[in-house]
Order: sequence, then C-alpha cells, then structure tokens
Amino acid sequence: MIHILIVDNHPIVRTGLELFLKSKPDLKVVGKLSSGIEIFEFIRRHKVDVIISEVDLPELNGITALRAIKKENPHVNVLMFSHQPEEIYAISTLKAGASGYLNKTASVDAVEAAIRKIHNGEVSLSEKMDKHLRYEDTRKSRSRMFKKLSTREVEVLKLLSIGRKNKEIAEELSINEKTVSTYKARLYKKLNVTNIVDLIHQAKHHNLT
Repeated sequence: MIHILIVDNHPIVRTGLELFLKSKPDLKVVGKLSSGIEIFEFIRRHKVDVIISEVDLPELNGITALRAIKKENPHVNVLMFSHQPEEIYAISTLKAGASGYLNKTASVDAVEAAIRKIHNGEVSLSEKMDKHLRYEDTRKSRSRMFKKLSTREVEVLKLLSIGRKNKEIAEELSINEKTVSTYKARLYKKLNVTNIVDLIHQAKHHNLT
C-alpha cells in the first residue's frame, strides 16, 4: 500500500485526485492539506510514502516546504504537481529534493504512473523534460571530457581518429614520434581504454572528434 498526502490550495484538485486514487486498490490517500505549513505536523502523526504538492502554496511555498520535508523525512518521496511551467521549475524542484515534476495539464494516468515510479526510487518527469535533462547530462559529460584532455591530446586524438599513424601525426604536429606515443598512452589512460579501436570509439561516443 502506498500512503499518499495531497497538498494543494484548490479544493477541486484535492478532491479530484483523491477520487481517482481511491479507485486504485494499492493507493491510499491518507490526507488532504491546503497549505505547506500543515505538512510537517501531518507527517509526524501519519505514515506518508508520497506527497503530491503544488509549488504555489499559501503561508509556505512548495519548494521551501520540500527542502524542509526532505531534511526531516528523507524517506518521503515528493511529486510536485503544479500549474507552473516545467521547463522553469522542474530542475529547481529536483535540486530541492523532489522525486518528480508534473504539470497540471498531465493526465490522471500520468499522475498514477509518476506516483508508482517515485515510490520505487526513480525520478519521474514528462518525456519532453526527461529528454532535455538527458541532453544536458550528455553536454556536461562531453564538456568534462574536453576539460580532462589537453589541447595537444585533443589534436592527437582527432588525427588518430582519421587513421593517421604515429609518424604522420609527428610530422603534422612538428613533434617527435616518441612524444606522439606519450600522448597516445595518456589518452588511453584518460579515456580508460587499452587499444586504438576502443579509443576511437570512446572519442566518437563523447563527440570529441
């Protein structure tokens, strides 16, 4: 059984969510609150697994409440369910400790899926937001990889990727062949590979070439 607390300042939202969730045998709405300040006392008195909360709440906004809740109750998963645009609020709420973010335009089935997902310890976002975050992660990963390599190492890597031999690279960069071998050894170590095929594959995977 998943014990759910609904926090929203609109009675129609609280009631609508409760009616839908009550139809699921393993989901139980244990409370409905209209402000963020009420959450803390409620959690102290009742078992809560998942909180569904609006960002905009009277007295104490959802993000401020979220930070305090997670500090006191790290086991409670929070799904932010808001009318605010996800591209502006989703990342900041995740950073504050939320396990998921849904815009109120989402279907009730999406709400149910998000509850189950975050209860299992996963992060739940809309498909559009998930793709955006994956893109950002890839970009950061690529950026970190570039920072890890020196300018000369990147040059050697690019030349290796187009099939140049050590001697040809040495001539092109006006360095000796032994230095090319040194750069190559560093690249193997930094990209965690043991052969030229894997080195080139890693470089392409991280868009370094």
